[in-house]
Amino acid sequence: MPRFFFHIRDSDSFEIDSEGVEFDSIEDAIVDAKAAAREMMAEMLRAGEPLDGQRFEIADECGRVIEILPFRSVLNLQ
Repeated sequence: MPRFFFHIRDSDSFEIDSEGVEFDSIEDAIVDAKAAAREMMAEMLRAGEPLDGQRFEIADECGRVIEILPFRSVLNLQ
């Protein structure tokens, strides 16, 4: 099963996910990343922290970024 890494980047910092998580596919990893982004944004809003362009850079086991998921893309704004 492939391992994917959810690095977090914003305007000021870059946090490396050194452990990663195994998923059956990149599609499954993206579904999980979207749920995690929603949870993280909710926590940030409750804490009064700014939403500052955070995004997941989902990388494969070779370190290649294969998907960029801006946190704001998971909001259901109308």
